Amino acid sequence: MAREIQCPTCGKLVAWAPESRWRPFCSERCKLIDLGDWAAERHVIPGDRSEQESDTSLNAGLDSPSRPHH
Repeated sequence: MAREIQCPTCGKLVAWAPESRWRPFCSERCKLIDLGDWAAERHVIPGDRSEQESDTSLNAGLDSPSRPHH
């Protein structure tokens, strides 16, 4: 018998088995809701804020041209 877990989005029981296409979610809908929460930054992985800010400042210049025009 497959182990059952709760869907992280709605709490419905889901069999943890290869047949459960969207595991750990119960459906594609719940999977997409969770993805949207990550994209909207409603879910975050805790970390040092200064590391995130330095990464942002390093990437800030990538969108603007930095080479002089000849």
